[in-house]
Amino acid sequence: MAEEAKVAAIVPESVLKKRKRNDEWALAKTQATAAQKKKSAENRKIIFKRAEQYAKEYKDQERELIRLKREAKLKGGFYVSPEAKLLFIVRIRGINAMDPKTRKILQLFRLRQIFNGVFLKVNKATVNMLRRVEPYVTYGYPNLKSVKELIFYCNVYQIP
Repeated sequence: MAEEAKVAAIVPESVLKKRKRNDEWALAKTQATAAQKKKSAENRKIIFKRAEQYAKEYKDQERELIRLKREAKLKGGFYVSPEAKLLFIVRIRGINAMDPKTRKILQLFRLRQIFNGVFLKVNKATVNMLRRVEPYVTYGYPNLKSVKELIFYCNVYQIP
């Protein structure tokens, strides 16, 4: 009977190796998880600080704008705000009776269908092309709020 107990207690070497390997893998996995958790916590802190910095910048810009307007008002003049750097363009007409150059400009603007909209940076070339396609599009200079709404709520996120 003692021999039977010995035989039952013997475990194959492959099983022992597998247990050891699984223990090593589990240890490595817990270490990797802990390292990832630590790294993500640091990244969260960095992202939060960056967001605070952006909010502070926008608040400072608004205050500066208000200060400049008040200063101009006190001097008896008026404040002319700088030109916007961003345009939002929406196509409002189809392709009937459209010359090839206009069609090409609309393709360059990524406005292939009616009611498609795009954000574009304002520069001399963009403004010149926009003048050619004015009858087929409507455009404006969006503020931060409308840009956020378009990006977050309407899934408009292809900014070149």
